[in-house]
Amino acid sequence: MCGITGFFGFEDSFERAKKAIFEIRERGTDCFGFSDGKRALVGRRIEKIPPLKGRDCIAHCLHSIVGFVPQPLKGKGVLAANCEIYNWKELDEKYKFGAGNDAEVLLKLIEKKGAHRIIEALEELDGAFAFAYWLGNKVLIARDLLGVKPLNYSLDCGFAFASEQKALRAGGLEKITDLNPRQVLEYDLKAGKIKKIQRKFFEVREKETEEGEAVHKFSGIFQAAVEKRIPEKKFGLLFSGGVDSSLVALMLKKLGCDFTCYFAYAKGAELGKPRDLEFAEKIARAHGLKLEVAALEFEKVEEYAKKIVSLIESSDPVKTGVALPFFAACEKARKDGVKAMFSGLGSDELFAGYKRFERSNNINLDCRNLLLQVYENDLYRDDVVAMHNNIELRLPFLDTAVVEFGLALKKELKINKGGNKLIVRKAAEGLGLEKEFAFRGKTAAQYGSNFDKALEKLAKLRGKRKTVFLNSFAGKKNLKLGMLFSGGKDSCLALWLMKQQNYEISCLVSMLAENPDSYMFHRPDEKVLKLQAEAAGIPLVAGRTPGEKEKELADLKKTIAKAQKKFGLDGIVSGAVCSNYQKERIQGIAEELGLKVFSPLWHWKQDVLLKTLLNEKFGFVVCRIAAQGLDEKILGKKITLKEVGFLVDLEQKTGFNSAGEGGEFESLVLDAPFFKKRLVVEAVKKMRNEFLGELEIKKAALKEK
Repeated sequence: MCGITGFFGFEDSFERAKKAIFEIRERGTDCFGFSDGKRALVGRRIEKIPPLKGRDCIAHCLHSIVGFVPQPLKGKGVLAANCEIYNWKELDEKYKFGAGNDAEVLLKLIEKKGAHRIIEALEELDGAFAFAYWLGNKVLIARDLLGVKPLNYSLDCGFAFASEQKALRAGGLEKITDLNPRQVLEYDLKAGKIKKIQRKFFEVREKETEEGEAVHKFSGIFQAAVEKRIPEKKFGLLFSGGVDSSLVALMLKKLGCDFTCYFAYAKGAELGKPRDLEFAEKIARAHGLKLEVAALEFEKVEEYAKKIVSLIESSDPVKTGVALPFFAACEKARKDGVKAMFSGLGSDELFAGYKRFERSNNINLDCRNLLLQVYENDLYRDDVVAMHNNIELRLPFLDTAVVEFGLALKKELKINKGGNKLIVRKAAEGLGLEKEFAFRGKTAAQYGSNFDKALEKLAKLRGKRKTVFLNSFAGKKNLKLGMLFSGGKDSCLALWLMKQQNYEISCLVSMLAENPDSYMFHRPDEKVLKLQAEAAGIPLVAGRTPGEKEKELADLKKTIAKAQKKFGLDGIVSGAVCSNYQKERIQGIAEELGLKVFSPLWHWKQDVLLKTLLNEKFGFVVCRIAAQGLDEKILGKKITLKEVGFLVDLEQKTGFNSAGEGGEFESLVLDAPFFKKRLVVEAVKKMRNEFLGELEIKKAALKEK
């Protein structure tokens, strides 16, 4: 891994690029390079490189794994790349390039195909990459399909890009966007305009395969994925004692590799011995693995948490909790001279390792959706943590062939009564991993390492909730998001959860559907929506739609695009709980617009969702019913624990969805923790039949709480 940046159209582009590269210098300490498009200047020390004049500059810091080839590279154009192209030698031989490493192959391939055939060139690459190619008045930036390598850009007073957001901020920019991995961005320096070129993502193509054949095939594909990632330099493995890292360890051992496993945990009498450490030690002893343990004293966890929040540019409790053991392990590995680190990341997303998959009604589709989001959820965090310690990350579970295999695997080989991630567990067992280890339940990294427990205790000592405690270390909001808002309980709770994680909800995006039976939208009252937005202190962007199936998606896309342009959104938040129909279509729109999607309630248990609303002091009523078992009595009634009990009992008797996710009922939020005032309504009940009816709002107003 390396670091790249570029500034175009600024009077002081070289100085900005210099500051940006200095900010991310740990990404590559072997060499630094700058180019104005005509010549390149390289050196071992940034401060020794003489200035380049002109309004355009591209720069690079080198982390040398494959050969020592300083960048930027000059051909017909100029390339700055952060890449691991595993088939570069095959491509070099195929096209007779005579290249010295993977970056040179990338440059020559782009120039052979031509920038107008960039997608064709990218489809030939097997690996992870982020790069910028500059030729004449055009600059192309792109990254690998899953987003293993990070890349951000800014259109603030010019055009700029960088591996990390903080590099662009160091260069004086604030309006920064994470490049969607499924898009190639082309910037016209002369016209000052961008064009986005869409790439296709992996599709779900289930095939009927017997278990024995599937395990054998997966073992071969995974071995190839591991083998191609083995570096020439000293490397290690992030080891938790879970099945994923154990499978990688046994595969590396089978391939005859010399490597060290690293485990990190928070240490303290008040924390106890972490369970994952016990398993890691047992497996290491049983299989002759070298294991190094980094124990971070409880007293130092707060200091490291501050560093992590700044480094990953997020105070999200899950991201911070996972980053802490990862950082401590990488810190120790760096002292040991490790230059690359294997990780089991991606297995849970691809092979249904999370608990919520047990409630999924389309496992492979949910796997695909998580893979679409993995660059935001996990990859940026892990990349910047590893690179801060001058370590390159290797992720065999995110290999193209492994992903294609996983999305073609029938659901019964991922999850059934025997457990989850079955194909991974069976493969590990086939390599000799004892059954007690191969089939033990998953423990998330932040829990198995004691770091979440340490954060909880530190927050309690400060008299704060964990989210508030971590937010105190953040210098800015995480991202600017638009909330898909219906005025009901789910969208309001999702909004609240995101605000607690220090995300900025810049606007509410609501659709006013004429069709009361719309597939996508509730039918909120416009005057009520406006009052709720006022109560929340968040601007409302409302769109209208006839509510015709599928056609309403174009109306939603238009409304989201309007909000994106007006508020500079990075992503959108959905209150979806279990509707794949809604989630898949929202994800599709977001991909086209280059936005991230957050669904914090996805696959929550219905009773947990309802009780969380009450625990967080939400006030809401049922405003529409459409299911047998519900009648006029519950319509307009404020929901308390008594009503929750009634709804849960009804679910157990009839299969009714107690959270109303199947359209059984809709809700209206009158008060929320983020409302400055409460909503008061006067309404009449309109019943179409015994089980179908709604509230007709006659008057609505805001009152002091």
